[in-house]
Amino acid sequence: MATNRERTESTQLALIEAARALFVSKGYGDTSTPEIASAAGITRGALYHHFADKRDLFRQVLAREAMAVAADIEAAAPEQLGPREALLQGSEAYLNAMTVPGRTRLLLVDGPAVLGMAEAMAIDDANAAQSLREGLKRAGMGRGEVSVDALSQLLSAAFDRAALEIDAGADAKEVRAAMRWLVEQALGPVKKR
Repeated sequence: MATNRERTESTQLALIEAARALFVSKGYGDTSTPEIASAAGITRGALYHHFADKRDLFRQVLAREAMAVAADIEAAAPEQLGPREALLQGSEAYLNAMTVPGRTRLLLVDGPAVLGMAEAMAIDDANAAQSLREGLKRAGMGRGEVSVDALSQLLSAAFDRAALEIDAGADAKEVRAAMRWLVEQALGPVKKR
């Protein structure tokens, strides 16, 4: 028999998954809480028991998406890889993770529009942007010449733009190659041993 905690987690997950599917197919503005509750197979009252409102539920959908992206990056760039290769592999992993249907729209378009830029960036900063920042530090980027935080923010914006371009139908191979080139330029020449 399931515990109260297990039932709560199961209900919340059902709501998050139903909301995600509706937000992707219809958009945030055209999705109602009764539709979400119905799709999750629960009452609207139960939805409001678990989430303050539709915006709160959307925030949880975004947090889950951002954590999934960060997990993909971490998996592609394990500690045993050298810093340069880890950064390159993590960069590719980000672009791959953003090809999950609906993810680019949720994280990069609807997220800032619904939650505001500051909150959407805070979610990103705790996930993929943190992975990038740590990768840059590990690779010795900036070398005291520039702020690693500023460099991380600018590269993160470039990655987001690349994901938007791919999502909009640009040649994914060209965009990926351009991003790899950009990261390699920022890393500088390979050091000879």
